[in-house]
Amino acid sequence: MTAQGGPAPAQDGYKWLALSNTTVAVLLATIDGSIMLIAMPDIFRGIHLNPLVPGNSFYLLWMILGYLVVSSVLVVSLGRLGDMYGRVRMYNLGFVIYTAASLLLTIDWMTGASGADWLIVMRIVQGIGGAFLMANSVAILTDAFPANQRGLALGINNIAGISGNFIGLVLGGILAPIDWRLVFLVSVPFGLFGTVWAYLKLRNSGVRRHEPVDWWGNASFAVGLTLVMVGITGGIQPYGAHTMGWTSPRVLGQLIVGTLCLAGFAVWQLRSRHPMFRLALFRIRAYTLGVCSSFLSAVARGGLMFMMIIWLQGIWLPVHGYSFTVTPLWAGIYMLPLSAGFVLAGPLSGYLSDRFDARLFATGGMLVSTVAFLLIYLLPVDFAYATFGGILLLLGLSMGAFASPNRASIMNSLPPEHRGSGGGMNTTFQNSAQVLSLGIFFSLMIAGLAATLPQTMTAGLVAHGVPAALAVRVAHLPPVSILFAAFLGYNPVQELLGSKVLTALTPANAAALTGRAYFPSLISGPFRDGLHEALVFAIFACLLAAAASWSRGRRYVHGETALPAPQPAVGQPPEPEQAEGRHR
Repeated sequence: MTAQGGPAPAQDGYKWLALSNTTVAVLLATIDGSIMLIAMPDIFRGIHLNPLVPGNSFYLLWMILGYLVVSSVLVVSLGRLGDMYGRVRMYNLGFVIYTAASLLLTIDWMTGASGADWLIVMRIVQGIGGAFLMANSVAILTDAFPANQRGLALGINNIAGISGNFIGLVLGGILAPIDWRLVFLVSVPFGLFGTVWAYLKLRNSGVRRHEPVDWWGNASFAVGLTLVMVGITGGIQPYGAHTMGWTSPRVLGQLIVGTLCLAGFAVWQLRSRHPMFRLALFRIRAYTLGVCSSFLSAVARGGLMFMMIIWLQGIWLPVHGYSFTVTPLWAGIYMLPLSAGFVLAGPLSGYLSDRFDARLFATGGMLVSTVAFLLIYLLPVDFAYATFGGILLLLGLSMGAFASPNRASIMNSLPPEHRGSGGGMNTTFQNSAQVLSLGIFFSLMIAGLAATLPQTMTAGLVAHGVPAALAVRVAHLPPVSILFAAFLGYNPVQELLGSKVLTALTPANAAALTGRAYFPSLISGPFRDGLHEALVFAIFACLLAAAASWSRGRRYVHGETALPAPQPAVGQPPEPEQAEGRHR
């Protein structure tokens, strides 16, 4: 029986219907998280705004990260609302918001900064819809499937979400050159279909508790996490004469105030009678260590994926004959072995983890990921693609082997009435880890570029006829602009010098500076140094994730043996006795 007195759902064809619908929803939500990365040059050309002008880096970052930031901030709160008022109800609302925002993104009639502001605001609204979907889809699946099949179901759902990040790269590269509005319009028919399908077929089957909304908890969490993530994005942007903004009073203030708000959130949750998230759930070892390993895994892979795309777009593809205008699409295509590895390993490891100890797959996956990152470290900058693709496949297989069993063990450990908020907290940790990872990896890369690139670029430009004063000024532009140029598929030297300067040079010098070989040769050494530092960090994070995963203990399923009852919060009556769980 549910908390509302209705019958528990039969384990019939409904569970497969729930799996198919939520998998489509998560796939759509994650495709939209990455589809703009490749489409960005066409979008900016469409609204007549140059993303490489220093003042426009704000628009560039927030078109990429705004969706991720808002979904990270809201997913716990929306999961909690699902626990209280029905997961399917909140999930259906998410489909409506997501689809409406996708449609509104296609009708941007403005240009310049106004057009960019519209896109950022609508992307944030789209992220709200995506947060509704991601916060409640995992809980809907956990309600629908018995414990001995959750690994397979959550594996398929989780791998669809991860694969969506890579599908978005290729889809954006195909659609944006036709018309940049198609990047958003493509989601509308699928969103409409999913909305109607979910409304007609899905049903609320989980345990619900009608409680007052914890407004102070929601506000302190949202403000704190938003400030921290905004501070991280500000840290990788230039500040005054500095190549990065980590010393900016504004960035430091955002990070400090955000951290204090999150600390206040934790204190408030211990005192609240109806908290947004019950911190007592962290007393469940399988849940806590599963979330920690999930966070560390996301930190390891999040920023590194961007670095590898820049590696392909800025160095490897131009050297191998690809023009800068097509490198974004081909970078997405050449990254497909990573996605293929996820797709192959995720459902299989989820299926096997239902029958064997999930620790073996999750811990083994992180250890093999460590090996894969080490192999990438040993690659030369101009690698043989067969070797690179094989390593990407190995990395995808290992990450997929980790993700599904880890997600299943997290959800199995949660009491039914807290699956929405508990699963949402795990998603928040994952999404926040990606933003943190971007900040760490970009900082390491920018530091590596700033150390040697100005001198190298100055000498190279002067040698090809560029006036010394101009060469010094261009060479001392923020390294992040050069990274963004490579990331967006622009010829960096051509964009930085401009057509007037190039036409004043001899044809031979102009051709040499704007050719496919000059920029890769300029950036290869500094890029390699920064990449190696980032890879060392990723290897360390993977080893910590493996240790956390192994330390969770044997398989734990809530509802099958007694748990120690959590201590009541200050001023809060004791909770009903926890359901039983079993270790095996």
